[in-house]
Amino acid sequence: MDLSKPKVMGILNVTPDSFSDGGRYVTKQSALKQALKMIKEGADIIDVGGCSSRPGAEDVSEQEELERVVPIIEAISKEISVPISIDTFRSYVAKEAVKAGASLVNDISAGEDDINMIKTVALLKVPYIAMHKKGSPKNMQNNPKYNDVVEGVFTFMLNKKKDCLDAGIKDFIIDPGFGFGKTLEHNYQLLNNLEHFKLLNCAILAGVSRKSMIYKPLGLEPSDAINGTTFLHAIALQNGANILRVHDVKEAVECVQLYQLI
Repeated sequence: MDLSKPKVMGILNVTPDSFSDGGRYVTKQSALKQALKMIKEGADIIDVGGCSSRPGAEDVSEQEELERVVPIIEAISKEISVPISIDTFRSYVAKEAVKAGASLVNDISAGEDDINMIKTVALLKVPYIAMHKKGSPKNMQNNPKYNDVVEGVFTFMLNKKKDCLDAGIKDFIIDPGFGFGKTLEHNYQLLNNLEHFKLLNCAILAGVSRKSMIYKPLGLEPSDAINGTTFLHAIALQNGANILRVHDVKEAVECVQLYQLI
């Protein structure tokens, strides 16, 4: 994938409890319809997730996650031509999803929650998106603390890049993990210093879409945070983001188009 132009990753949560769109795309028909809609609007990647990672979310079993994502990936991979990403922290789910038609692995734990993940991705020979988080979705927002959040996340990613390259992963993408074990201030420090992560010489994914760092300061619901999301997308692009992970593809694609003119 040519990342000289920023790409838009459309979120397809096939879960009943995701924070913004839980329960909307749990059937093959509804998921395919949404995937096709996002592609029509300009999505470059479709990111399929079967385990909610919203703050406070309860874990689901590996079997349940498999039953949610594999049939839908199989179904939509037959109908669309853009790459499909599997959003999972489990190596076996990643393996089965790639077998079903996915071609990227997006791991919110960067291999920390499954010791076999990095080795598995290397064997699968697919790109790997490693995200930083502190704690688990169930407890990650319980007063997270850092001496310096930018340097802390940077050092984590520096070490993780070495682990992945040593394992044989060729395409390593970093995600600072906005909202995953970070306060409002931490999130904005990371966004303001996103360009610092270019020193890692890796593609950067920014996932701020409809998150609490937008809707809470504005006193909104997640569904009303599109305007704020677009503003932060522009800042992320300006500060070096290569991929935007989004709920609202049309608005993100328009943001990228105007950013390209600048």
